[in-house]
Amino acid sequence: MSMQMPPAHPFDDDKLREECGVYGVLGVSDAANFVALGLHALQHRGQEAGGIVAYDPQEGFNAAHRFGYVRDNFTSQTLMKTLPGALAIGHVRYSTAGSKGAAIRDVQPFFGEFSMGGAAIAHNGNITNAEALRRELIERGSIFQSSSDSECIIHLMARSLQKGIPERMEDALRRVEGAFSIVAMTRTKLIGVRDPLGVRPLVLGQVAGAYVLSSETCALDIIGAEYVREIEPGEMVVIDHKGLESRFPFRRQSPRFCIFEHVYFSRPDSILGGRSVYETRRQIGVELAREAPVEADLVCPVPDSGTPAAIGYSQESGIPYAMGIIRNQYVGRTFIEPTEQIRNMGVRLKLNVNRALIKDKRVVLVDDSVVRGTTSRKIKEMILDAGAKEVHFRIASPPTSWPCFYGVDTPQREKLLAASMSEEEMRAHLQVDSLKFITLDGLYRAAGEAQGRNSACPQYCDACFSGEYPVAPSDMLEKGFKLKAAE
Repeated sequence: MSMQMPPAHPFDDDKLREECGVYGVLGVSDAANFVALGLHALQHRGQEAGGIVAYDPQEGFNAAHRFGYVRDNFTSQTLMKTLPGALAIGHVRYSTAGSKGAAIRDVQPFFGEFSMGGAAIAHNGNITNAEALRRELIERGSIFQSSSDSECIIHLMARSLQKGIPERMEDALRRVEGAFSIVAMTRTKLIGVRDPLGVRPLVLGQVAGAYVLSSETCALDIIGAEYVREIEPGEMVVIDHKGLESRFPFRRQSPRFCIFEHVYFSRPDSILGGRSVYETRRQIGVELAREAPVEADLVCPVPDSGTPAAIGYSQESGIPYAMGIIRNQYVGRTFIEPTEQIRNMGVRLKLNVNRALIKDKRVVLVDDSVVRGTTSRKIKEMILDAGAKEVHFRIASPPTSWPCFYGVDTPQREKLLAASMSEEEMRAHLQVDSLKFITLDGLYRAAGEAQGRNSACPQYCDACFSGEYPVAPSDMLEKGFKLKAAE
């Protein structure tokens, strides 16, 4: 059924959007049920829509694509019985490419029928030359069914002269620029691929002899799977009943994993690059306390993503930690469309101040980022209304001053507060007593790089902070986007 998603809640509208989540299972009966559980654990990576494709030798390929949360769609046994088989892949989506409020045809995984059989593909990331590829493919006769950049991969595979589907995928991905972590399937194979820079995460697990591919380790835990290893940057794994084959079909490059996965996107109970996401975020708070101390009475997180950093800030500074803001867990992005009067209440629908705790206190608020700044101002007003004497913001990421083109839905650059204001100008705009962001070096130290950022060869993709894009955003440059060096 096609429907339009309700508008985002005002609190969420001032956050960077999660990209997407991918998941695949080979070797258990009713694999689609395992995929549904995995997608539920990856729901934070995309709440707009989800899909599952499964294969059974008797039933062939079957697919289900739905708008909304996994729990509202893929818990129905009536639906899940239509997805039999020991091989399945799935995808949760927030649209970073393609139209917003998209049609059901934009929901992944995408399926294609080739001369050697069918294949389905689920993609996390963004193809930065997708528009040029789409124009070329349409001119050569391809007929697109969606507005998604990911569909280009299917068409490139269809035009490849290689014999096998994994080989066709290799051929297709050599034409693609940008970021991709892919989980795909044929009638007999489960395939996982990461782009040469490894911008987006992809991990391998095993459960009861079955193989699992997932965007994050937390989605292995939910089905009791054992974490085996990360899929390496530039690696393709092809898994069938005989086992796993590893290939490296792309030119080797220095990895540039997205550092914002550590700050915000990944769940705190996941492991990235051998590091606990929670521990990295706690360490960000420690670094913040060292870089930007302040005299105060309480350290309070902006829930929930600011919590680990607030704990670290409190531990390092000695200022007591307190839950000064309480989140209403029952108001999500799909909150029934409110009246204008209710909408004007804005952030108060989702966050409420613990007044007895805040009154007459000097409060340090720790948040993960400042994007447009609208939510930060509203939270500050709520804290002052509750009787706080001072409000000090500490931000667990450097100023976000450049858009991301690798799978994160970032506002246009002119809408990013840090793109046009200095830190002091942002402080005055937000009307707080002080405002400090962690430095890029501090963020790198928290992520395990003891010497900070190597400016000659950055260890992560940090383009949203630095403006240094490891892959040229070809389509955007064609539209007139100016790189940092060209400003």
